[in-house]
Amino acid sequence: MRPRARPGKAAAALTALALALAPAGFVLLAARPVRADEPDALGQLMALMAQRRHGMAGFEETQYLAVLRHPARSTGELRYDAPDHLEQRTLRPHPQSAVLDHDVLTLRSGQRQRTVRLQDYPQVAPLIDSLRAVLAGDRAALARRFTLDLTGDLAHWQLVLSPLDADLAGLVQRIRLDGERDAILRVEVQQSDGDRSLMKITPRE
Repeated sequence: MRPRARPGKAAAALTALALALAPAGFVLLAARPVRADEPDALGQLMALMAQRRHGMAGFEETQYLAVLRHPARSTGELRYDAPDHLEQRTLRPHPQSAVLDHDVLTLRSGQRQRTVRLQDYPQVAPLIDSLRAVLAGDRAALARRFTLDLTGDLAHWQLVLSPLDADLAGLVQRIRLDGERDAILRVEVQQSDGDRSLMKITPRE
């Protein structure tokens, strides 16, 4: 029997994880200032993403969930190794981890561990594939599933991803990234069910 997925929660966590893990790579190091509204600005950003092979960062995440009376806060570390190894290690309030390696997701909390394959969660798999396209700088693959709205300039820019696919839009309404120069500093995921998460990121390398 195929396991029952909880796509909303998984999508939010993995979205924030994947989009947070290239903070030093998401910047245009050019000889002149480049505004986000220039025709090729997004293409240049994606080209730099494709060059990023490794990333580490600290995070502080706040989740606003309808099932909770108060926001849930956590802190920890993020890691990315190209092409498809992602880690989110929560240190507080309770140690736990989510590690995505190729198409296998391993969840660990205390002494308990669970391993699942993305193919068993068809609601979430397309989102993860799209997020991998962000990290790989694959603009064409990303544009097949999202509209991309880049505004501001490199001193303070904002990128908003809105799903085009109906199934994907059933999970995530909008993903918003805010950054300054060479770092992604905030990732906000607005789910279609009204829940949302906000992750503040501190780049380390």
